[in-house]
Amino acid sequence: MKNLCSYDWQRDVLRGLSRKAKSETTLLYKIYLILLIITICGSGSAIAQNVNLSGKVTDSKSEGIPGVTVTVKGTTTGTNTDIDGGYTLSAPANATLTFSAIGFVSQDIAVGNKSVINVVLKEDIRALEEVVVVGYGTVKKKDATGSVSAIGAKDFQKGVVTSPEQLMQGRVAGVQISQSSGEPGGGINVRIRGTSSVLGGNNPLFVIDGVPLSGDNTSGSGNSQGVGRQAAKNPLNFLNPDDIASIDILKDASATAIYGSRGANGVVLITTKKGKGSGSLDYSYSLGVSNITKKYDLLSADEYRAAGGQDYEASTDWQDEAFRTALTHQHNLSYGGGDQTGNYRFSLGYMNQDGIVEKSNVKRYSVSFNGQKKFVNDKLTIGSNLSFANTQDAGVPISENSGFEGDLMGAILKSNPTRTVFNEDGSYNQPGNTEPNPMAFLAYSKDNNNTLRALGNINAELQIINGLKFKTVLGFDKSMASRKQALSGDLVATGITGKGRVYIRDVEADNQLWENYFTYDKEFGDVSFNGLLGYSYQSFENSGKSIAAANFRTTDMDVMINNLGSAGSILIKDASNLESVGSVVQNSNYTKDELQSYFGRVNVGIRSKYLFTATLRVDGSSKFGGNNKYGYFPSGAFKWKLMEEDFIPKTMFDDLALRVGYGITGNQAIPHNVYDRRDRYSDYTINQDANKIEGGGLNAVAFNNPNLKWESTTALNLGLDFAIFKSKLSGSIDLYSKSTRDLLFKVVAAQPAPNPFVFQNLDTDIQNQGVELALNAVAMDRKDFSWEVLLNLAYNKNLVKNLKGTYDTGEINGQGLSGAFAQRLAEGQPLFAFFLREFAGFDESGNSIYPNGDFQQFLGGKSPLPKLTSGLTNNFRYKNFDASVFFNGVFGNYLYSNTENAFFTQGSFANGRNVTKNVINNGEGSLNAPEVSTRFLQKGDFVRLQNLSVGYRVPLGENKIISSARVYITGQNLLTFTKYDGQDPEVTTNKSLNDIPSFGIDYTAYPRARTWTIGVNVSF
Repeated sequence: MKNLCSYDWQRDVLRGLSRKAKSETTLLYKIYLILLIITICGSGSAIAQNVNLSGKVTDSKSEGIPGVTVTVKGTTTGTNTDIDGGYTLSAPANATLTFSAIGFVSQDIAVGNKSVINVVLKEDIRALEEVVVVGYGTVKKKDATGSVSAIGAKDFQKGVVTSPEQLMQGRVAGVQISQSSGEPGGGINVRIRGTSSVLGGNNPLFVIDGVPLSGDNTSGSGNSQGVGRQAAKNPLNFLNPDDIASIDILKDASATAIYGSRGANGVVLITTKKGKGSGSLDYSYSLGVSNITKKYDLLSADEYRAAGGQDYEASTDWQDEAFRTALTHQHNLSYGGGDQTGNYRFSLGYMNQDGIVEKSNVKRYSVSFNGQKKFVNDKLTIGSNLSFANTQDAGVPISENSGFEGDLMGAILKSNPTRTVFNEDGSYNQPGNTEPNPMAFLAYSKDNNNTLRALGNINAELQIINGLKFKTVLGFDKSMASRKQALSGDLVATGITGKGRVYIRDVEADNQLWENYFTYDKEFGDVSFNGLLGYSYQSFENSGKSIAAANFRTTDMDVMINNLGSAGSILIKDASNLESVGSVVQNSNYTKDELQSYFGRVNVGIRSKYLFTATLRVDGSSKFGGNNKYGYFPSGAFKWKLMEEDFIPKTMFDDLALRVGYGITGNQAIPHNVYDRRDRYSDYTINQDANKIEGGGLNAVAFNNPNLKWESTTALNLGLDFAIFKSKLSGSIDLYSKSTRDLLFKVVAAQPAPNPFVFQNLDTDIQNQGVELALNAVAMDRKDFSWEVLLNLAYNKNLVKNLKGTYDTGEINGQGLSGAFAQRLAEGQPLFAFFLREFAGFDESGNSIYPNGDFQQFLGGKSPLPKLTSGLTNNFRYKNFDASVFFNGVFGNYLYSNTENAFFTQGSFANGRNVTKNVINNGEGSLNAPEVSTRFLQKGDFVRLQNLSVGYRVPLGENKIISSARVYITGQNLLTFTKYDGQDPEVTTNKSLNDIPSFGIDYTAYPRARTWTIGVNVSF
């Protein structure tokens, strides 16, 4: 065997295969013989020389380290340690094993005559230093001069999470995240260090793997025919939270100025997972069960009868009829690996979430790939990040401004509990237009929204010389959405009965990015230098088509949607007349905006003690007039590492540093192509009197407005980072002041004019001042038990200064409330300050008492904007068990209940509608006008047990197939402590007026749910 295997088969193979075989049989025989001998030699060698090895890899605390890569040096043969740090491997006796893991120093050990090799890996202090992502790069957290907060997978919210914002809710000081409703896939508001804008939007800029998102509505949401305005879906729902590795929040101007005209409201950088190790297959499954957290305390049928209500001799709990126990299924599968030369990761995701309102649902199918590889002696790195998702929403007719007749939610709340759901013949009991049957609303409505979205980038980085790199990035964000909604003519509701309606909306958005930048790192003795210089071009194209139709010849909603020919003929374009004249209305739109930018940043460190950062970004946007195409956004920051000074006692402090930063950022998150005069093709109109088509062709559709420019925000930040007691207690304190000027605003234009309005920059100052505290305490750290406490607190004060005139917003809907509003923007008040009558009870006749007169007024700065936000997390570990308990709180804000104003009054009860129990015998007369007043204003403070999670890592012993397994149970939205008597205090319905947004008004919102989730994570 030895002689056979030592023969030079490589020479023979090359010689034999280079000659023409005499026959096909001879050739096949030779190949077979060669393969057989190679197999025998390989097997014989392995049998003769390999030994079976086992062992355990531990850290300095003698705790097993899972996921350590154990390889035979110089080969691809290897394995990974299990959950306890154990491993088994077959290797030659003369081999050397390499043990490596992230955060530890690699170690080589010769096999020799050993059969058991136990290894203690030392922590790599440099590798363990936390790194945060900043614009166009990363930096060690201890070297960050700006205010940056980073959270990883261990910090994320657990359970049913449908979008990235929910992962960080309550986890970061100064970041307030609130859901506008409990609808699956519903919108989420994110506020970083307060509210600074009115029309320009207040959500931060989201950047996913280096691609900045436009922030536009990517779904087909819009006005619901016959129901009212409906909120847009969350545009970030396409991203599978299981694919996210970390989220970094840039809060101050020093950190956000690198994004210039889009950094005023903060920047959220989302990094997706990369592969690592020799290759791992991961699978997770979870099942969530959701129920409504709190129903409105409505009168039961017996209570309603006892109070003298109109009795129809039945007993129906409409909330029980419409709400359900909802299930959520989530599957995630991924495979990835990597080493120093590259990495890869594939993932598949599926989520199916039922809403707690019947028929509501969201499904998401997602696939992603991340990978990079080094070439040319590791000098060239090529990578890509790709995410694709198909999101399918099934909506229900809940709107934001339906009026007193009510949408689905309004009908649930006001329907008489003594009415039946069905008539004796099995048809729905529908008393009339003003009293819609909630279950008929559900049965005779269909609302499906399908969104396809692809996001990603392809990038290449070349090391030109030592320290100098060039990177180019081609990014894209493409979405296509189609919404198809129908209301059957069988529904008894105004404008729908006997006619039906269909609304179809197709939306397409195309975001293209091209960025090129140089980075240079160099040490000059005690001075370290890092430079960044780059160019960026980004285009945003949006188009849409819509069709609205009525007067259908059928009540079958599928036929209505797919056969518009069953609607009335095209007679008129005015959509407001759909209920009176059969018609099909068609419209389309297209916009394109471009952003061209130049940016640079310099970081200088002196003796690793004094750190300086200077940033400048120049943005040119097609959104603005000719005199202000370009904006300039500079910033500067300084960090003094006091810990490096001799006068700081090292026995007390483990870290101590002072930061100061100042800069200017911008906001251009405003509607497309409305600020400069443009000629566009407009649709035709029909002149019924003249019986002819008019219009069409090129028309001026906007004002020539060359001086319009960005909102600009100047911000000052002072920060202190510290760690004491051997880093058992660490944290930061930040004080900030930011001022937003050149406020973008829409005002009425002097007529005649192409448009009824014009956009201007108001000479106004919106101020936000506050303080943030973040603490991390290791209460206990033993071999079998650890306890970690995370606390964040943030105080913010908002104030409007130098505003000329007043602007009303906060539309209030309900019977007799046409033209009513609850909020006003004015000098000396916080944004969206409540502007109400002062209510002081009822007089002897049951009429409202207004001690300060029957007019609206400010209420000492009462605002929907919270003054204090907080989060408290306790993480525990006991042997293989782990647990996490998370509370979040919001304080100092007020909520206006438009729901109570519209439905829960004596007048409503007198008209045969249901009300809450506190309305009965409250002293109000049945003829009292429920005017907008402090009667419906309540404090919005709350403390919520937001998340409770318990997990168990299954000991697998010698299992060679499964490397790790964890089972868990998680509860979300478990307890809420609040004095607000609505369904939930974390709510804000869009009640904009004249396009001025509102905040903190509750109106028939989709209810919030309590969810319990069980799940399992397995790695192979």
